[in-house]
Amino acid sequence: MPKRRQEALQIVWLVAWRELRDQLRDWRIIIPMFILTVILPFLANAGAQAAMNFASRYGTPLIAERLVPFLLLVVGFFPITVSLVIALEAFVGEKERGTIEPLLVSPLEDWQIYMGKLLAGTVAPLITSYLGIAVYLLGLVFQGIPLPDPNRMAQTLTLTTVQAFLMVSGAILISTQSTSVRAANLMSSFIIIPMALLIQGEAVMLFWGNDQVLWLAVAGVAVLTVLLARVGIAHFQREALLGREIDVLNLRWVGQVFWRAFKGQAKSVGQWYRLEVRAALRRQAPAIWVVTAIGLLSMAGGYALIQANLPSVSQDVMDEFSSILPVGVDVPSLDQFSFFYILGHNLRAVVVIFLLGLFSFGTLGALLFVLNTAVVGGLVSLLDVMGLSAWKVAVFGILPHGIFELPALVLSSASVLYVAIILVTPRSQRSLGEVSIEAIAECARLFVGVICPLFILAAAVETWVTPVLLSTFGG
Repeated sequence: MPKRRQEALQIVWLVAWRELRDQLRDWRIIIPMFILTVILPFLANAGAQAAMNFASRYGTPLIAERLVPFLLLVVGFFPITVSLVIALEAFVGEKERGTIEPLLVSPLEDWQIYMGKLLAGTVAPLITSYLGIAVYLLGLVFQGIPLPDPNRMAQTLTLTTVQAFLMVSGAILISTQSTSVRAANLMSSFIIIPMALLIQGEAVMLFWGNDQVLWLAVAGVAVLTVLLARVGIAHFQREALLGREIDVLNLRWVGQVFWRAFKGQAKSVGQWYRLEVRAALRRQAPAIWVVTAIGLLSMAGGYALIQANLPSVSQDVMDEFSSILPVGVDVPSLDQFSFFYILGHNLRAVVVIFLLGLFSFGTLGALLFVLNTAVVGGLVSLLDVMGLSAWKVAVFGILPHGIFELPALVLSSASVLYVAIILVTPRSQRSLGEVSIEAIAECARLFVGVICPLFILAAAVETWVTPVLLSTFGG
């Protein structure tokens, strides 16, 4: 490691140690964390024992076997939520107490201050979480309940660690953007509620028993953690932290920033298309190419997955499934799939992709895009396995409206990825709110100018042209 980088990291540790020393002096933080660390594992042990008794009585050992690692995950999660108050007060708390000025006027770089606070805010939650897990495991040993297997233990501990970093990264980011501890604590619901939903999803994976999916969840949470920490470092400005005194919801300012970014320098609709929409497409071109490549790969993956797995399904199942699809792929009822139904479905899908991608820095949006394109490849492969004319369905049933629908789906997914790239890119003299509004306005520009017209054309073709082509040439 170069000497200069080593010295920079030593300064980060000094900032972290300063923060930890202040935390250990406050008994109002230490005592509640200690009590929760001791009491909650005993409650979890009681629940595990009750589950084992239930399993032995009714002969359902699988439920108790999967419940034990789930409770292990819960025991590791709750101390982190209580310790989150430390990270929420990292910047705004010191600002209210009047102790942050010496740190901000020091000759430290912004990233060193931010990373020091981030490391210090993660230590206490992780320690309490690990202690709670240790107490829970000791209780299992004393009660004679089998411990989870080593692989499940590694998954749970890794998930606990990355979730702690994710929650603390979000709390530190909130602390830099808040003007009071009260506001930061209110904003913490945007961290705790999504993480609680994530825990529920992980619980489903635990009871499902699919280890590969759980490791993918670990990787996904780790990616989100890195991106969230990157956003915080990119937009941390000590001058703005000292300058903000009160939070004001200025809807007029928000509307002005959005409209200015949406309209650009255009004076007419034609000029808006020639200048602003074309410029937006040019700026998002790298994201568009990346999303296109991902879509092609996922489509090929969906095709290969069906080809590899479906032929092994029993013939009875194949015959039953074949009875659902008439030979020659009959045309669906136009009453069920009308123009407005198809258009509304596509627009809802884009809105979901955008919202999920916005709150996950593009990762969940990209995941939904991958699932959509993989379904297309899987459908073609399914028809091929069942002995139907897959190429005819692809040419006459997918391609006519797909030449409009798939580019619109690519553009919408690329826009979400573009917003994520903008958020993790440092922008000097620009606040996080202003950068976010401008990025969303550029996505809205493409949505109104390109994506919606493409979806309208796709819905029209799928409603009135594709059925005719399938009826004429798909048999």
